[in-house]
Amino acid sequence: MKPCSGDIRHKVLITGDELRELKRHVNSMVEAFGLDRKIEAYKGTRPLTLYRWDLECLMDVIEVELADAKDYPNKNAPEYQALKRLGDRLRQVRGDASMDLKKLLGDVPWITKEVTSIQLSSPSTVF
Repeated sequence: MKPCSGDIRHKVLITGDELRELKRHVNSMVEAFGLDRKIEAYKGTRPLTLYRWDLECLMDVIEVELADAKDYPNKNAPEYQALKRLGDRLRQVRGDASMDLKKLLGDVPWITKEVTSIQLSSPSTVF
């Protein structure tokens, strides 16, 4: 997927146990437009550039893997804690980015989720 000019890049440094655990699950990212190769090649020396869709994919993979009792039977294990910590950091990065977007755009209904549903009176009013 190619980023547009308005897409926000997020710089995230992943090292140590977090990187080791993430690389264990790189096979779960096979349809992520090269994210699997990017993570596989990543050494952890410089921040990794991620876009919104990369963050969402990583958060989804981490959530699924943490829920797998075969991989992580003990939730107090250092491996589980490292992956959980990474998932929390990525959610924070994603949350901070959405807060910045809200500041930039103001109270836009589709961002602040104030509009819960739109009812159209006839099909001709569809944009």
